[in-house]
Amino acid sequence: MRLAEFYPMDISSTYLIRLEFQLTNFIDDMRQDDRFRNASNIGELSIMLVATKKHVLYDLVYLLIKLILMLPVATTSVERVFSAMNLVKNKLRTTISDDRFIDCLVTFIEHDVFMEVSEDDIVDAFMAMQKRRVT
Repeated sequence: MRLAEFYPMDISSTYLIRLEFQLTNFIDDMRQDDRFRNASNIGELSIMLVATKKHVLYDLVYLLIKLILMLPVATTSVERVFSAMNLVKNKLRTTISDDRFIDCLVTFIEHDVFMEVSEDDIVDAFMAMQKRRVT
């Protein structure tokens, strides 16, 4: 229940009340259902919930499980961006504008995508932008 409170955009205060009842029933149901005895981690639990169609019955519990499973990925993504920010915004760039900083950050984080763009395409796009500014 405490974890669900950290997701107010996904689990509203009204749903928190429903979730409390669902969790009580879910725990009792899981303890009685032998099919769930072999689930050794939360990933296996979520797979079993879908396989037994109990994810429909316990929709809020299943939502919470999905949020828990996504947490390491989201944390890693945020850490990657902050790490990139430290590399991009160094002492020489402390006066850089926010728009320019964001442009540099995107190109740094998504460097594998930008490496596929040819220099000629970049020059052509830049020249087209300059022509639009002049007219």
